[in-house]
Amino acid sequence: MKKLLAALLALALILGTASAALAEAEPVTEEMPEEAAAYEGVWVCGRATAELIWEEEGFRVLITWGSSAWEESTWEYACFYHEDDGTLVSMPFGLRTDYAYNEDGTVASADQKYDDGEAVFSLDAEGCLIWQDEKENAGDGMRFERAEAENPEAGEDPLSLWTADSPVKEMLVSYIDAITREGGEDYIPPKDRIAVFDFDGTLFCETDPNYFDYMLLVHRVLEDPDYKDKASDFEKVTALKIAYQNETGASFSGLEVDHGKCIASAFSGMTLEEFYDYVHEFKKLPMPSYEGMTRGGGFYLPMVQVVEYLQANDFIVYIISGTDRFIVRGIMNDGAPISIPPRQIIGSDETVVASKQGDNDGLSYMFTEDDVLQLGGDFIIKNLKMNKVSVIMQEIGQQPVLSFGNSMGDSSMAEYVTCNNPNASLAFMLCCDDLERENGNQKKADQMYGYCEAYGWIPVSMKDDWTTIYGDGVVKK
Repeated sequence: MKKLLAALLALALILGTASAALAEAEPVTEEMPEEAAAYEGVWVCGRATAELIWEEEGFRVLITWGSSAWEESTWEYACFYHEDDGTLVSMPFGLRTDYAYNEDGTVASADQKYDDGEAVFSLDAEGCLIWQDEKENAGDGMRFERAEAENPEAGEDPLSLWTADSPVKEMLVSYIDAITREGGEDYIPPKDRIAVFDFDGTLFCETDPNYFDYMLLVHRVLEDPDYKDKASDFEKVTALKIAYQNETGASFSGLEVDHGKCIASAFSGMTLEEFYDYVHEFKKLPMPSYEGMTRGGGFYLPMVQVVEYLQANDFIVYIISGTDRFIVRGIMNDGAPISIPPRQIIGSDETVVASKQGDNDGLSYMFTEDDVLQLGGDFIIKNLKMNKVSVIMQEIGQQPVLSFGNSMGDSSMAEYVTCNNPNASLAFMLCCDDLERENGNQKKADQMYGYCEAYGWIPVSMKDDWTTIYGDGVVKK
């Protein structure tokens, strides 16, 4: 490449194939113009990466765009700096190649699509790189940020909110190093890197004074002026049981299922958008036991780092919750500190119907353009214990390699991930042993430490493994 740009320019002019921009450009120089230095480096846009390297006469540009874990396309250009307008203009010999990969990461095929591509690169007012591919508009609208700007802490500890001597942190990092090392004994191809997380008590504050979805039902049935007078007797009895449990710690047999039925009936007829709006409004209420935190802000920040760390290492992350899936989606789709798409959020289920379906069965009703989806009012299943394993197979279709939970409601999921797995696998369980920064429960924590020892799960101490839980601005009352 070091003499390629000058040779290509000369060839293009001889053959008469250079564009007007090329013909009018200033002669190529061996030293990079001072103004052109802003282009040099690595840029990112979603799953696309652009690397711009100065090689004496101009820039070599390599763009890699991964359409999936096992398919990607590359574009390679030889560009010079156009001093008149400050753009980079390519020679008309841009090369596009499409690659497919085997499960072990080796190249299955390389298909050269063309070798006559042209492109123009520019910087916008905010210093972002704009790619305009003149051949097929592949880069139309693509705006790249500097890799350093997207991740200002690049090179720093991705698990910085975990204590430096945390054995759990060391174990997870060692695991990721092993399964991402191509050619290594424990290498796992990206398509098989699947992690499953419980939600309440694993990613999010478990109780204050009870689960988010339990408190949502209490609010709907006992406090909401637009609904409390319409609530059924069954809904009122269930909500009062939860309120009594909040005060006394009493337990009620079958409350989990009764609550699920009441969530379904109390919000029956709402469209999904209306339901999400309701959840969003509830999220704005203050968290009773904490200063500086709302009901929707209770994410465990060290666990947020774990999710981001896995995603950065090509993991597909699923939430497998005992909470109604639409409630979890409502929590996650507005201001959550981690990004997990709704299709990867699985939970307890209720029916969804068309607005004009009435009493017609789904097999005898056809959706129309006047229909919208709304909650049907019937509870289907509580997604706990063995039900989590069933739904993983139903909706994911393969055995995950990492499991994160906090209770025996997650025990079957942990065992499914770690038993007879052809890939290296681990199960982590959070232990609620921090009584100062969080609504901890030492008795429950001690029980979980015992279960971890018995089943070979990895215990996570909220007290000893984390430097913070909710961040410096949140204080337990």
